[in-house]
Amino acid sequence: WSTIETKLPEGSRHTGLVKNITPYGVFVELAPGIGGMIHISDLSWLKRFNHPSEYTKVGGNIDVIILGIDKENRKLQLGHKQLEEDPWNTLQDTFAPGTIHEGTVVRKDDKGAIVQLPYGLEGFAPNRHLAKEDGKVLVPDETAQFVVIEFDRNEKRIVVSHARIWEQVKIEEKETAKKEARTEADSTRKTVKTIQSKVEKATLGDLGALAQLKQKLQQEEQQGGETKE
Repeated sequence: WSTIETKLPEGSRHTGLVKNITPYGVFVELAPGIGGMIHISDLSWLKRFNHPSEYTKVGGNIDVIILGIDKENRKLQLGHKQLEEDPWNTLQDTFAPGTIHEGTVVRKDDKGAIVQLPYGLEGFAPNRHLAKEDGKVLVPDETAQFVVIEFDRNEKRIVVSHARIWEQVKIEEKETAKKEARTEADSTRKTVKTIQSKVEKATLGDLGALAQLKQKLQQEEQQGGETKE
């Protein structure tokens, strides 16, 4: 360990042997008597594991990067996900709120479900967002369309909803029906006004004709009286 910084400097990459797995991490041996732990949160940028054994097994090899050296306690802080660039930095536009993606329900608990999305990303769908249009709910291994309702790059969290897709369709259908009804009502009002205008013009025309006829009759009566005299 006296020359550990030279043999295994911070930032260097190595392949180690998985010696033990605990609920909080993976213990890796890089050389006899030299090793360290990969914390469960440092296994993957995109996936969240209930237990590290979901990712690797004792006796297997795993690639690591040296994150820190505790020379006094002879411990190494190891990382695995840090071998690659954080994809959350580049997926923000792809998974912006409102975008729709195909996803598969991986597992469920009492709060909701983990949904496998494109590019290896996992999202979370609360229970109420798993509802289907037919009244049923999505179950594990079922694939459906999901809309992103939250993307938090810092917290490495994405929240998705299936229910909101068909709910939005219904809302849009109602809005379309309202617009069509308003358009039809406006058209009806215009038609009524046109008819009323024509009726008024016709009435005024009839009154004018009657006045002319009355005046003509009066003139004829007057002429008839003059003839008798």
